Amino acid sequence: MRVISYNLRKNNASNELTALADGFELDVLCLQECDTAALPAEVGPLHLADSTKRNRLGLAIYYRRDRFTAVKTESFALKKSLHDHILTPAHERLIGTRLRDIEADRELVVASFHAAPLTARNSLRRHQISAAHAELRGLGADLPQLMVGDYNYPFFTTRLNSHVQESGYDLSLSDRTTYTRYKFFKGHFDFVTSADLSITSVETLPSGKSDHMPILVSADYLD
Repeated sequence: MRVISYNLRKNNASNELTALADGFELDVLCLQECDTAALPAEVGPLHLADSTKRNRLGLAIYYRRDRFTAVKTESFALKKSLHDHILTPAHERLIGTRLRDIEADRELVVASFHAAPLTARNSLRRHQISAAHAELRGLGADLPQLMVGDYNYPFFTTRLNSHVQESGYDLSLSDRTTYTRYKFFKGHFDFVTSADLSITSVETLPSGKSDHMPILVSADYLD
């Protein structure tokens, strides 16, 4: 499977999506900070599974219909940060889709995730990640899981890796940093947590109109 995750920076990079979907022969596209009210039903060969509803800027998942069938999609609210309470709240920070892989004749769960911003503590983000994994298990407890997105976790990822592994997931960073806006906050903001999948590569793609660079994840089933 080939999956791209991209934070569009308040939808600024939305006009890049068709080129990404076509140029990288994608199976799934996961978005953060997209204008959910203006999303097209199709992006190149990909079809919209669903998007979050309670914020104009939210999350979405697209998938290739000649390979997958969408069984079920759900959005989830996670524990809020102080930023969420004071400013415009991000009600839903996770969307997951249970997909049936027609080619492989099996199912998996794919999700787009957006953690609390850097104003929150890493402990809150770890809580959100664990809660997100638990919600996705509800979509398919025994299925392979792939959660990509903006984790807002550029520092102390060794501790995060241990935390993720304790819950039965693997953490995969990309080959290069993914954030460009601030001189002192460059790092791996966008990455992957997975279960029962082999992540063969995570590639940082060239930057566009967003302050995040898209990442291209290549994954395979373990058996």
